[in-house]
Amino acid sequence: MKLRVILLTLAALFASATVCLAQNPHMGTWKLNEAKSKFAPGATKNQTVVYETAGDSVKVIVDGVDSAGTAVHNEWTGMFDNKFYPVTGDAASDMRSYRKINNHTLALTGKKGGKVSLTGRITVTRPFTDTLPSFLPVNANVCLLILRYDRVSEVGSPVTG
Repeated sequence: MKLRVILLTLAALFASATVCLAQNPHMGTWKLNEAKSKFAPGATKNQTVVYETAGDSVKVIVDGVDSAGTAVHNEWTGMFDNKFYPVTGDAASDMRSYRKINNHTLALTGKKGGKVSLTGRITVTRPFTDTLPSFLPVNANVCLLILRYDRVSEVGSPVTG
């Protein structure tokens, strides 16, 4: 009987460790930390970014303001599999793909009218309390944006892609 209890306990601990290690640190709600961010003149400020599960996919919801102070909102649902999925509400792109580089870093590519319009990387730093996305718009006015977000809430999800 004791052996059975020990084996079941070890199995439960192993299963719990596997689930914890498979969590995606990007998931949750992130708020822009303007004081620690670097913006190009006229850049849109994505004030809140939410990564949440949507069935087998991930949904990314972005809310912010453009350079004129007008509210902006865009949504993307897809997988971190380097395939393009539609994005709605984004003036810079109508398709977006995310590719998992490692458990803490995603590569992002946006397309507008079939042409690449922006690329970037999104890295969640340890201990998974902030994220450091950097974007490089692909056009004549190349600029690098380095944005810092602080986690507001955490939502666990299996790593996709």
